Amino acid sequence: MSNQQHLTSPFLDDAEFNEVNFNDSSETVSRQRKPSILKRQGNNVGNGRQSPSVAFNTPKIQFSGSSYQPGDDDNSVRLSEDSLSKTPAMMEAATFERDDSINLGDLGESEDVDLQRNHTVMKRHRWGTQRNKKGKPLGRHKTFKWRSNSIGRNFRQFSTNNDPESDSEDEEAKSAREKFRTVYWNLPLPQEMLNEKGEPVSVYARNKVRTTKYTPLSFVPKNLMLQFKNVANVYFLVLIILGAFSIFGVASPGMAAVPLIVIVILTAFKDALEDSRRTVLDMEVNNQGTHTLEGIYNPNTLSDNVSAWRKFKKANSRLLFKFIHLVKGVSTKEGRAKRREEKLGRGIELSSRRNSLDSFDDAGRTSFQLQDMNNLGSGGSGSSTTAVDNPFEEEDRHDTRVKPFIGKASAKSVGVSFHKDYWKNIKVGDMVKVQNNEEVPADILILATSDADGGCYVETKNLDGETNLKVRQALKCSSTYVKHASDLAKAKFYVESEGPHANMYSYQGNLKYYVNGHADPENMSNEPVTINNLLLRGVTLRNTKWAIGIVLFTGAETKIMLNAGVTPTKRSRMTRELNVVVFLNFVLLFALCLAAGLVNGIYYQSKHNSRQYYEFGTIAGSPAANGIVSFFVAVILYQSLVPISLYISIEIIKTAQAFFIYSDVLMYFAKLDYPCTPKSWNISDDLGQIEYIFSDKTGTLTQNVMEFKKCTINGVSYGRAYTEAYAGIRKRQGIDVEEESSRELKEIAKDKIEMFDQLKSIAKNDQLYIDELTFISKEFVQDLGGAKGDAQKKAAEHFMLALALCHSVITEKSEKQPGRLELKAQSPDEAALVATARDTGFSFIGRTKKGVIIDVQGVEREYQVLNILEFNSTRKRMSAIIKIPPSTPGGEPSALLICKGADSIIYSRLSEDNDEALTDKTAVHLEQYATEGLRTLCIAQRELTWSEYQRWQKAHEAAAASLVDREGKMEEVADSIERELTLLGGTAIEDRLQEGVPDTIALLAKAGIKLWVLTGDKVETAINIGFSCNLLDTEMDLLVVKTEGEDIETVLGEEKMRQLGGDKKKIVESLISKYMIDKFGLTGSQQELDHAKKDHEPPTANIGLVIDGDALKLALSPSCEQNFLLLCKQCKAVLCCRVSPAQKAAVVKLVKDTLDVMTLAIGDGSNDVAMIQAADVGVGIAGEEGRQAVMSSDYGIGQFRFLARLILVHGRWSYKRLSEMIPSFFYKNVIFTLALFWFGIYSNFDGSYLFEYTYLMFYNLAFTSLPIIFMGIFDQDVPDYVSLLVPQLYRTGILRSEWNLQKFWWYMIDGFYQSLISFFFPYFLYYKNGIISSSGLTLDHRYWMGCIVATIAIVSCNLYVLFHQYRWDWLSSLIVALSILVVFAWTGVWSSSTYSGDFYKTGARLYGATAFWACLFIGILICIIPRFSFDFYQKIYKPKDVDIIRECVSRGDFSQYPFNYDPTDPNRVKVSAYTKEHTLEAPVSGPSSPLNAGVAWRDSLNGTGGTRPSFVKRLFGKHNSTRSPYSDRVGFPSSDTVNTEEIPMDFNRGDHIHSPSLTLRSPPSAVIREGAEGEDRLSSLRNSIRHQRQSLEATRRSLDVSRRASLDQYRRDQNATSFEGRTSMDFPELTTAESLISRLSK
Repeated sequence: MSNQQHLTSPFLDDAEFNEVNFNDSSETVSRQRKPSILKRQGNNVGNGRQSPSVAFNTPKIQFSGSSYQPGDDDNSVRLSEDSLSKTPAMMEAATFERDDSINLGDLGESEDVDLQRNHTVMKRHRWGTQRNKKGKPLGRHKTFKWRSNSIGRNFRQFSTNNDPESDSEDEEAKSAREKFRTVYWNLPLPQEMLNEKGEPVSVYARNKVRTTKYTPLSFVPKNLMLQFKNVANVYFLVLIILGAFSIFGVASPGMAAVPLIVIVILTAFKDALEDSRRTVLDMEVNNQGTHTLEGIYNPNTLSDNVSAWRKFKKANSRLLFKFIHLVKGVSTKEGRAKRREEKLGRGIELSSRRNSLDSFDDAGRTSFQLQDMNNLGSGGSGSSTTAVDNPFEEEDRHDTRVKPFIGKASAKSVGVSFHKDYWKNIKVGDMVKVQNNEEVPADILILATSDADGGCYVETKNLDGETNLKVRQALKCSSTYVKHASDLAKAKFYVESEGPHANMYSYQGNLKYYVNGHADPENMSNEPVTINNLLLRGVTLRNTKWAIGIVLFTGAETKIMLNAGVTPTKRSRMTRELNVVVFLNFVLLFALCLAAGLVNGIYYQSKHNSRQYYEFGTIAGSPAANGIVSFFVAVILYQSLVPISLYISIEIIKTAQAFFIYSDVLMYFAKLDYPCTPKSWNISDDLGQIEYIFSDKTGTLTQNVMEFKKCTINGVSYGRAYTEAYAGIRKRQGIDVEEESSRELKEIAKDKIEMFDQLKSIAKNDQLYIDELTFISKEFVQDLGGAKGDAQKKAAEHFMLALALCHSVITEKSEKQPGRLELKAQSPDEAALVATARDTGFSFIGRTKKGVIIDVQGVEREYQVLNILEFNSTRKRMSAIIKIPPSTPGGEPSALLICKGADSIIYSRLSEDNDEALTDKTAVHLEQYATEGLRTLCIAQRELTWSEYQRWQKAHEAAAASLVDREGKMEEVADSIERELTLLGGTAIEDRLQEGVPDTIALLAKAGIKLWVLTGDKVETAINIGFSCNLLDTEMDLLVVKTEGEDIETVLGEEKMRQLGGDKKKIVESLISKYMIDKFGLTGSQQELDHAKKDHEPPTANIGLVIDGDALKLALSPSCEQNFLLLCKQCKAVLCCRVSPAQKAAVVKLVKDTLDVMTLAIGDGSNDVAMIQAADVGVGIAGEEGRQAVMSSDYGIGQFRFLARLILVHGRWSYKRLSEMIPSFFYKNVIFTLALFWFGIYSNFDGSYLFEYTYLMFYNLAFTSLPIIFMGIFDQDVPDYVSLLVPQLYRTGILRSEWNLQKFWWYMIDGFYQSLISFFFPYFLYYKNGIISSSGLTLDHRYWMGCIVATIAIVSCNLYVLFHQYRWDWLSSLIVALSILVVFAWTGVWSSSTYSGDFYKTGARLYGATAFWACLFIGILICIIPRFSFDFYQKIYKPKDVDIIRECVSRGDFSQYPFNYDPTDPNRVKVSAYTKEHTLEAPVSGPSSPLNAGVAWRDSLNGTGGTRPSFVKRLFGKHNSTRSPYSDRVGFPSSDTVNTEEIPMDFNRGDHIHSPSLTLRSPPSAVIREGAEGEDRLSSLRNSIRHQRQSLEATRRSLDVSRRASLDQYRRDQNATSFEGRTSMDFPELTTAESLISRLSK
């Protein structure tokens, strides 16, 4: 234990304080460092190192025209008289008047320092929670330029800061600055804001929202407009109009219009049904209840501006709601129970009038500041009671630095109270009260909350999918004065606000109020407003009794609705392409009709024919006119060439597919009782063509549930876990992961039970529950009992106590389990840390005004928390300062700062006195945790003397009191004390993935689908999740694109950086261009983009790209987006971090529009709505994080893993079915139409019908439609589980090889050929003698010949469809048989009636003739033989992948899998190793790369060309003994020679640390080609190795040789797997031991 530290905690027992050494009490500026509270044993003990001198000058805050000294009364800072009546000019650069940073040191003697701490109440400053749109702290001084609006009000411009962020502000936010609004409270509107009638000029959006596509007024015109975007519908409408004129010879124009009318009505009904769910949800939201203040007139809007139409709609809405309520109450179990409760509780109603704000308090629920911590004696025995001061007492609540918001008059306003109202009735300027656990109905400015400091907690899962709590702050001017409803009647103020815009992280405004509530223009005050002071619509108030505020934005102008956008109307790709096919059929139809018109017109000119004797003139009196009439007659006659029944058939098929998707029990999420729900029924075929998936992270890939897994304390690693990332590493090492994980998880479960019993034996812990125990380590419990000595025991205790003290968590009593305390945190990470401390015996019980209550191994103790310096994304750390009682009676206390944060941040702040061995071991442990996909944090501390703390506290209060740049000053003060830290250890937390995420991503990758992650989270979190879900691996090179950083110069070069001159846009463009050239040899030319559009192969290079939001915004500029897209396309993984909703949508649109590919976006929060609506297919996850995304999506699912089944099974089936159904439909109509055309040759195209009229009606309705429709609904090439086991079958959809113009023309040629056979076989039968009946009469009527032609065409068409079906079962065979029999049955039945006219007795006479049956049989045979022969040859000699897979299924290769097998289900049944090897886990080589062009290659996806067999034959066939199985795994061609682009490398960490060796991981059978090509490859390999060696040396250049050797030795001792990939530049978020130690050395 020579390298371990002996820790003594100042908290653990009654004698603890005696061990704290305060040997130097001098207050000199320069002094020696006091011995740390961590007493070490080891090499560095007593080394006598001196800390640098620390000096601290009294800060002076400089304002324009005045100065401010800490301690001065803020009221002495007077603004000009002019600024009181107008918007005040905020100071531009109020800073501390010194150049050096604030350090601890000489602040003066301790007795001169007056901290003014009211009974030493804990100071909790929420400055760290304010954000700008980039996640950085938002200064309250940052304001915006007010511009004069149309009514001519002149506001003084705010002076703006020279903020570099302002340049990158979006145009939308800038335009919002010009559309500002002023909201008045308890004041009349100025005259310029009123019209001539005295009414407000401004018109604001109603709070009633609508997410539906249609309204009752717009449904009919909008739906008709959308339907008639189909060219065919317009065409049929024109034909119906033509048929109304008798000149064109349509027998029944009314009957001709019926098909189109039916199609339009059915489609409209389907659309209305789709939209009805959104309507119901909108009504539920709009009619939620909230509380608004009544008794004070709201001058901002007209309250009685309700039109007659709106009154009518309101009455209908009330009736509809009553009807829905009645139906639910009768038909549902919940509704009946609710009705019984209403009957029992009728007559017992509480008054809706509330005066006191606290009267809304939930039973048994108090705000955490007011918790009565009774029975907390000094010793924790519970013998005494500690009274909590009332925070509403005037002397405690009112901030003396803020001018009074209201007067102190005791008289209360009469009639002012809160009333319950609906959300839809809320207007701008209303005062709204939100209670605990209620959603916020509009964007409101917080004036007061139930908490003493004016803070409140909100849950933003409806906005961003995160369930962690966030802090919002009431305005300082009002938070301490508003405690009663009547107080609002005394206040007079107005809010100058920016206009509505979609940026959820940005807001700027200004509240101006009359001091003491007196309307005196000379006595006004002002407070800036930021996004931190707003409650946005959709957030939920948590752990706060109430919050009140004034409404600024309503309805469509709220940020959540601006991000939602308008629900788009999506049409599938095949539907859009269908218009092209229809147009081609129009061309063909025009040619046929033109030929008919010309022939008939020319024939009209001929003489000496029967027309002259039997026709006594026509309507068209000339040949030209007759030709024109004949043209339109032919259009009506041949109209089935563009089949109207096609569209209704497609609608039927897509509706059935949507029903199957909804009914799939394997996509049913039982936990939420939520099946996969199609919202858009008409895009199911798009699911089968997806090439790019864009996914959110939080709530989509992850559960947003953090679990504490491992920790390192004093150089010792604890914890046992088997993470997804570690499983991925083992899988790449060739380990059977399923067997290993099963064994390991059983051992972990066993250890968990043993650890639980051991913890129970150490001390009583009422908050320990085995189901919540995530940190599993028997060794830790043993060390907690002293197994490794007293030093490690104290270190473990001190570490866990630090976790229990340094946090901002609050507790709440569980409603489900009495006595259990639930932890509510701003971050799930923080809750996990506190929960683990609780499980190990250090339970956080609650907060008091002075500190926190901790149950330390069965003994409750109160610890005084002096300050909390909260976490934010810029600081990446938080600290708590704890007061340490004096070690001797009457002595001076001390303070202990506990700091936790990102490992890179903490290591850069460690003191030089830290034990080198401890920091090295901890760094290696943290590196190992990060490699396993865990999120790492470091814990450190610093001991402070009381005088040091007092000097710092005075500076801190001065910064907190500053009216200008408050946040900047506070951060500077906090930074000064969070230095010279002593390392305690580190933690590792797992961000729990959703079930089956890694397996799903692996399946999608095998299918050829590229997954990009677009998240608003920080880079570190995204990278950890990337490793956890195996999107990233430890051997991957990561390309970093960012806008700033010292290491950019190492990539671009010093000369290049000088040329760029710090221009961020040019830096991003240069980085992208350099990566393109160096990694892929691309230049960004148009030719490369054209090639990229045609290239649908997955990236072969093991390279990932990481880019943050700032760089992404520049990368999406017109000058850079093409290069950025080409770079991303070559990368195997793309992570875009810190991106806004608009940027997510922009990335999706860039890929979709530029590459012309099918895209899918999946998310769960409202920040994903824009991305979901921009993609071709939007999928929303209806998880526990809100359902805003589901409401705007096309498909709603319960878990991410269901996406694989939705795409690979239902999507592929839908695509293949429609790909076969659509050309078959055109084929069957071509046969029938061209048969009429051939008959026109012999009738001079006079419009005569070959077929009896009922044949024309029933051909598409009964004779041929059902086989095609049922094929489109039920056909399956392979079972569903096979589609998942062999995801490579999906690539046909990506390549769009199943549906294209080539296939369409082949089917048209088939139809053309079969129409010739169908017509001319009967024609030649009649050519000489016709059909002679038994009576000797000739059956030579045109209807009789048409019956033979129609029968041949119908039978051959149905058999043709049957031959193209994959699934032959009893249903498909029955449908085809019935469709054929119906022809004979109808002919016999109809012709037996005299109503059939000339068709009478056709059936009896024809079916009795042998010639009919002979002609029918030969005709059908000749029609079918060519296509049958071609299909037979193709499947035998050039099979497609699906053909071989079908043979494998028939052979029984998949028989071990059950029919409900799902490879993404964690509870799936186990299969034999043989089956796994030959199916799911089988290596599949990718397509040829540019470097193996010489290898013979067959495109196995479309079954054409080349001599190489498909990949399936290689999987299931016998392997060549000379072929290396390794080649497939790394993407080599299946050949004896190796020809590859990527050569993965391994670092062999040996004793030669100076020059680490690199070895090529190559199979024994892999050899390099000889000759010139081989030399080039070897040269390339040597250059690659040299480059990687230089890269490795660059990352370690700051470390000495011995330090690197020790790190490698620790790795060998721990058997650690480190991150072996390379990054293009320094990336602090990637935790490696070298990077941490290099920061320490700096």
